[in-house]
Amino acid sequence: MLPPNLSLVLLDRDGVINADSKDYIKVPDEWTPISGALEAIVQLQQHVNVAVCTNQSGIDRGLFSLDDLHAIHEKFQSALTSAGGSPISIYFCPHGPHSGCNCRKPRAGLLTTAITQFGGTPSSTLFAGDSPRDLAAAEAAGCLPVLLRTGNGTETLASAHPAPITFDDLSELTTSILAAKRQG
Repeated sequence: MLPPNLSLVLLDRDGVINADSKDYIKVPDEWTPISGALEAIVQLQQHVNVAVCTNQSGIDRGLFSLDDLHAIHEKFQSALTSAGGSPISIYFCPHGPHSGCNCRKPRAGLLTTAITQFGGTPSSTLFAGDSPRDLAAAEAAGCLPVLLRTGNGTETLASAHPAPITFDDLSELTTSILAAKRQG
């Protein structure tokens, strides 16, 4: 199901790594990791490059500042290193849905930037998310789209045609990636 040649795993943030909120994650205290997500990232880091690609339109909407976003990401990075991992690159789009930018998912800008900076190729890259725009961004970038049922994933799966490659959560995806690497 998953190719053994994966060298880069890109992850959406809200709903994949941490609990999502319809009111946005605006301050570090609102950032809470999904059970097992940090440990899954730590395992992935031992075999592939891992980065985050996330829309953060709350900045454009005036709900939080760039400094707030950096503080949230500092909390994430600290939690990741406390779990035994290394800090990872985070690519984010601060623009709103009507900005027309290339970096906002479902466009491919964030993903192609990450792939280029890691020296990867789309065919050796997987992007895991929980929304239709995540799947569309992966397809636009030419990498493997994977849907996680965490966050908005269950609702996305109900409306997805055809059904994408799907896993319950980041832990289950990680198990599958590592199995594919052992078999490959």
